Order: sequence, then C-alpha cells, then structure tokens
Amino acid sequence: SDLMVERTYRVSPGRENRAMAGLSMGGAQTFETVLNNLGKFAYFGGFSGNCAGFGRGGGFDPKTTCGGSFADPAAFNKQVKLMFISTGSVEGPGVKAFSDALTTAGIHNVYFESPGTAHEWLSWRRALNDFAPRLFK
Repeated sequence: SDLMVERTYRVSPGRENRAMAGLSMGGAQTFETVLNNLGKFAYFGGFSGNCAGFGRGGGFDPKTTCGGSFADPAAFNKQVKLMFISTGSVEGPGVKAFSDALTTAGIHNVYFESPGTAHEWLSWRRALNDFAPRLFK
C-alpha cells in the first residue's frame, strides 16, 4: 500500500498501524471511510457518531445497515481490531442502541459513555482518553 502519509512521514506501514476517529459528523465520516476501506485500517472510533443515517428510522440489519459492512460478523471481527463507539450519557439513545445492535449481531465493539455530558467537548475528551490507550495492541 502506497499511502501519502507513509511516503511523507516516519510512520509504521500497514493497516495494523493505522487508526481513524472522528467526532459527531466526523464520526459518521470515519465510519464511512473505514468501512469502505477495511483493508487499510484496523482501528477506528466514532465519538458521538456512527454510520451515517443509523437511528433515523428503520432497524439494524447487518446485511444492509452501513452498506452491509456487518453482513459477515466473523470476518468483520477477524479484520477489525477495535471499533470504538462513544456518546455522552445525555445525548440520547441512538449511539448506545447502535452498539447494542452490533453486540446482538455478534459484532465486536467497545462502547464508552461519558457520564453527565451531552454533544460537547468533555464527552469527546473523555472518549479520546479511553480510546487512545486501546490502539495498536
């Protein structure tokens, strides 16, 4: 894989050495990017964000939700070392419902909830604090 980052910076090559995370809409964009490029990322996180559109009506279906990325849970779990999903406890139930649906479908994920916070920086700082030490293990 010949990625610009690997050509430009002194970084370890390969998907096992790559992570992506984003907050809010950036979390949705992270899911979109990583789920369409699982051969390039082993770790990713959505801080108050998940697959674009999830939670806006309709239930979770591993074969169709997030473009069908979860249709084969065993293959997904083998490929992804960490899918981190977080939210503030007063943001609403969407992100937790997404994590619970993944877990029920057999998809490994780490769920983190920031106590007493909403869609705000403190939620995301706490999420990053939990997410960062889990990377590249």
